[in-house]
Order: sequence, then C-alpha cells, then structure tokens
Amino acid sequence: FKIVSVICVATVVLTPALLAALGFTATGIASGSIAAKMMSLFALFYGGGIPAGGLVATLQSIGMTGLGWFGTGTVAGIGSIVGSMISSICNVTVKIEGSP
Repeated sequence: FKIVSVICVATVVLTPALLAALGFTATGIASGSIAAKMMSLFALFYGGGIPAGGLVATLQSIGMTGLGWFGTGTVAGIGSIVGSMISSICNVTVKIEGSP
C-alpha cells in the first residue's frame, strides 16, 4: 500500500515540474526546448499548424494552467495503477524446484 501511495503522490507533484522542464511553461513554450522541437515537428506533420486538442496543445494548456481537478485525479489514478503494478511485481515469490 505504501508504494502505491508514494507513486500516486509523486506523479501528481512531479507532472507539472516535468512539463516545465520539457519547456511547457506558464508563459508559453520555451525557445530551444524539447517542447519547441515537438511543436515544430507536429506543425510540419499537420501542414503548418498545431491542432487544437492535440498532444502539444494539451501539454501546453496543462503547463500554463496546471492540472485542474480532473487532471489531478487522472494523473493520481495513473500513478496508483503504476504503483499497484510495481507493488505486485515486488511481492512475487519465486519458488525454485527442489528447494524447501
């Protein structure tokens, strides 16, 4: 249970920091960042524009406004699922044939 809680909280806390580190800031996409490279690549792919509701637009929206209640719940849920999976993996007991 501890690992699930820790990963759940960590995802909620670290997601905004990770987005800022990638270049999705409160003032827009940072020049020369990974976000700027993503924006350029997506603009080429979509013929010069970034589609509303697409990945880059959504990440920038989160970077500017934060996660909000729905985003926080979603990220916490994903963190809980990942934490539960890691906890299940860590709690597996392997029995070797011939051992007591």
